[in-house]
Amino acid sequence: MTAVLHPRVPARRGGARATTWWGKAWVRAVEEAAYADADLKAARTLARGGHVGQIATEPGRYVASVDDPRGLWTVDGTLPVLDDAGLAALVETVAAEAGRVASLLAGDLPHDLVEQAEEAGVELLPSGFELGSACGCDHWADPCVHALAVLHQLAWLVDADPLVLLQLRGLPRDELLARLHARQTSSARPDDIDRDLDLAVEAALYAARILHDADPPESFGRVSGEAPPAPSS
Repeated sequence: MTAVLHPRVPARRGGARATTWWGKAWVRAVEEAAYADADLKAARTLARGGHVGQIATEPGRYVASVDDPRGLWTVDGTLPVLDDAGLAALVETVAAEAGRVASLLAGDLPHDLVEQAEEAGVELLPSGFELGSACGCDHWADPCVHALAVLHQLAWLVDADPLVLLQLRGLPRDELLARLHARQTSSARPDDIDRDLDLAVEAALYAARILHDADPPESFGRVSGEAPPAPSS
């Protein structure tokens, strides 16, 4: 499955903290996983100092490099994915109320969605013991300072986009949308499907007309910013 590569975060003055309730829950899990407060402090310094490289996330796994005065280290972390029953229950929970998928796509994780998922046996937010990691350094504690630094930056990613959390749990954005679409299609009456198809075609034609009006035929094939060809003599 294709991983998502998140851009490297530059150094931040004054640090950065999770601001959402689910981002703070992720940070609490990181704090639970840490062996000592000194490790957490050192990890925050690395994360806020721009020492964590691009983070690749995929279902059940995250990978990133971290540099410190001793060298460059690769952190390979894990998070348990939901089983098939859990994924199906999560999709049903998202579909249970109108607006939930729109909230997720807009960067919000409704609290009642998480509560209802928990009632169905689906734990979205991780606990400290679920945050596995491996690193090439010689730090005796697990997670090491480098892994904790990556986990802190993951908190920022999850804070900004809860779909990162769903992806790590085994339900990437595209798969969520595909499952919701399949669910809606299978439960819709034939006339509902025809009406939806008509609306989709109408929207596509309308968009095409807008593009045509905004970009007249004589500009087709020309690179943006390129001067129009000189008139022939």
